[in-house]
Amino acid sequence: MHLTISLVKDTDPGIQSNERLEFLGDAVLQLCISDILMRQYPGESEGELTKLRASLVNEATLAAIASRRRLGRFLHLGRGEDAAGGRKKRSILADAFEALTGAVYLDQGYEEARTWITRMFSPSLKSHIARSLHRDYKTVLQEFSQKAFGLLPRYELLETCGPDHDKTFRVRVSVGNAVQRRGSGKSRKAAEMSAAQRALKALEKRTVLPVTQER
Repeated sequence: MHLTISLVKDTDPGIQSNERLEFLGDAVLQLCISDILMRQYPGESEGELTKLRASLVNEATLAAIASRRRLGRFLHLGRGEDAAGGRKKRSILADAFEALTGAVYLDQGYEEARTWITRMFSPSLKSHIARSLHRDYKTVLQEFSQKAFGLLPRYELLETCGPDHDKTFRVRVSVGNAVQRRGSGKSRKAAEMSAAQRALKALEKRTVLPVTQER
């Protein structure tokens, strides 16, 4: 199988490119990865599954898989694109993998496509998901707030209660005027992590948030 990318622009305009297959392949990937995640992680929330899917179905991951499978060898590229190193270009490789996925689905059907996708994403699938599920919520919140608001989260210790051998810490995290959330834990770090996780969940629900006080 050969995949036609930029050749259409350089030769006969009647030649069809892979754009329609890319369109279909993207949808198939979204569905199959969603199916795989739902089966493997039945206890995860919709928000967590959405973020996991986004971390897997993206240009970087698809291009890496295509590169490992040496998909670039099978591309029909225009002379200019080929000379410019198009066979190794991340965007082209990712598009090619989407087109190939669409072709597998059309030829073999959904079940075979899901089996094939699972094989293509293995063995990195489980390790990648494990890292995402056990991430540092404070780091994620900091990266998100800097990108979205140009601000660093601010953590405030509200109280410490309980005996010395069994203290509970309660903190509040604020991201400017976007969101405020509280968290608690057996250490200040654990309490801050809890607050950061709750703040992330609030931020992912709405693009622009008013200040939200804890009840």
